[in-house]
Amino acid sequence: MMREGQVRIPSGCAIAAVISRDGKRMSGEMITEAMRPMHDRSNGLGGGFAAYGIYPEYRDFYALHLFFDTRDTRKDCEAYLKEYFEIVHSERIPTRKIPAITDEPMIWRYFVDPLKSMLASLQLDEKEFVARIVTRINTEMNGAYVFSSGKNMGTFKAVGFPEDVGVFYRLEEYEGYSWTAHGRYPTNTPGWWGGAHPFTLLDYSVVHNGEISSYDANRRFIEMFGYKCNLQTDTEVITYILDYLVRVQGLTLSEAANVIAAPFWSTIEGKRDEEARKRCAYLRTVFPSLLVTGPFSIVLGFTGGLMALNDRLKLRSMVVGEKGDKVFIASEEAAIRTMEPDAENVWAPAGGEPVIVKVKEGAY
Repeated sequence: MMREGQVRIPSGCAIAAVISRDGKRMSGEMITEAMRPMHDRSNGLGGGFAAYGIYPEYRDFYALHLFFDTRDTRKDCEAYLKEYFEIVHSERIPTRKIPAITDEPMIWRYFVDPLKSMLASLQLDEKEFVARIVTRINTEMNGAYVFSSGKNMGTFKAVGFPEDVGVFYRLEEYEGYSWTAHGRYPTNTPGWWGGAHPFTLLDYSVVHNGEISSYDANRRFIEMFGYKCNLQTDTEVITYILDYLVRVQGLTLSEAANVIAAPFWSTIEGKRDEEARKRCAYLRTVFPSLLVTGPFSIVLGFTGGLMALNDRLKLRSMVVGEKGDKVFIASEEAAIRTMEPDAENVWAPAGGEPVIVKVKEGAY
């Protein structure tokens, strides 16, 4: 007879998040501990965290986190960065040697400012400029991978269980107003450092539990707009879809959610609000290739907020809780109770309905 822990969990992968509406900064130890009760949702092939508000002294610069295979690759990449950016500060990301995390690459961070002369000559705004440079490094520079590229935020990920990854990166030494976390249970793709969640572009970060059956259609569409899906996992395409819809197309988060987890046509036709009905129909008609099908629950992190979203059939678990100015999101209530034993208003969002939480204006 199979016992608990001896069989693969079909709904594997764990996600968690916490945000302070008042912009109060919290230690990374809280989110690291939240992953422990969900240990069996991972298998040690990937864990990671995204944190917002952790670099106040460099808040005006893009924080690039990179993996390097060799010292020569690092030198070549630094020379490349200097062609496009002023490097304000660079250093190894501090880590702690632990037996559970092995074969780590060289892990560095660079705080950079795009060169005004390059922006002028290319006629690009800052964000598009940075996105293109990040894509070029990840696509064309073997042995170098930019895994975080936003302002005043950072991603930390590795091959390992998430609670070990948090210890490895010494997350208790960081403070942020918002944190997301992921424990990976890869089913169709390999476990490697770049393939761990969160996946990021600029200040957007995505953690995901589930499987994207529409991946090929989503990937073919999004790559027409300069994005490259080459990280050997389906989740990265969600990050690029959200960047495209919100940053490039100017949709609201709610509208982007109505593209990714679009209501069924029967649901749209049944809406009493004519404007809402027309808007949902418009989004389904204009962006049909960006409908994400298959079971999923995701948390999107961005500057000043979080968005949690289930697939429209709610085939993956996700619960939300509150206490004071804090909102907690996780695959299981046990993770929320670890962060806040007295959490209130614990509830499960409906399928396809986004939960959007934002920090008070000016609080971060």
